Amino acid sequence: MANAPTKPTSPVKKESSSSGLFATLTIPICIVIAILIYTFILGDQSHFEGGDVEHGTPDIYGTIHRGGFLVPLIMSYVLMVIVFSIERFVVIGKASGTGSVDAFVRKVQSALNAGNIDAANAECDKQKGSVANVIKSALKKYKEMEVEQGLDVDQKALAIQKDIEEATSLEMPMLEQNLTIIATLVSIGTLTGLLGTVLGMIRAFAALATSGAPNTTALSTAISEALVNTAFGIGTSATSIVMYNVFTSKIDNLTYAIDETGFSIVQTFAASHKNK
Repeated sequence: MANAPTKPTSPVKKESSSSGLFATLTIPICIVIAILIYTFILGDQSHFEGGDVEHGTPDIYGTIHRGGFLVPLIMSYVLMVIVFSIERFVVIGKASGTGSVDAFVRKVQSALNAGNIDAANAECDKQKGSVANVIKSALKKYKEMEVEQGLDVDQKALAIQKDIEEATSLEMPMLEQNLTIIATLVSIGTLTGLLGTVLGMIRAFAALATSGAPNTTALSTAISEALVNTAFGIGTSATSIVMYNVFTSKIDNLTYAIDETGFSIVQTFAASHKNK
């Protein structure tokens, strides 16, 4: 039996390698950019009364700067969510092809119902992308099984089904790359924010304990600055959750389209050859 799906192996490996390199470069770059923003923009003297970064009354940007050394780390999380979300939108968009996946599936099914395999292949050539690649591989196997003499109809249908599964296993996993990073940011965003708040509260109460008379204004200011970390952390986690669910939903839709079309191909083959 021909092993057609092995042909895309090299391009898929290149996609995987480039995606891994992208992640390796993006993470440190985001951290560096966040540190620069924290130091030179949020920490600029113009954001503090009298230009006194240590003791001057801060505006909103200065308040964020006083959130502590964890603020640039959480800011880097935000940048990572943005960058990886854009990257996933591009990759999943390319995998979907040039047109609507639903419309493509309907056209392929219509061609299959008419017994026109060439028309189905033509639709794959027009659509392009991962979904079309898998379906085209299945159609190629379909034609091979039509002239195969050593197998019965059930075995041929099983061979087509196996080809679809193998082609899917090569094309689809790259869509899930870097989603683990977004999923990880869901947890560590909140945890890092809470850690920053706890450290800020420790410093605030330590200063209160050593200052003698209670200073409610100073304490309130210190607490508000400490809560900056929690606000950033929760915002990062919320954004990460939304983007992760959006991407997994898109991937599920592509997988369903492949499964639906693959089933139609197998059923069409079985129906047209069962009496032969």
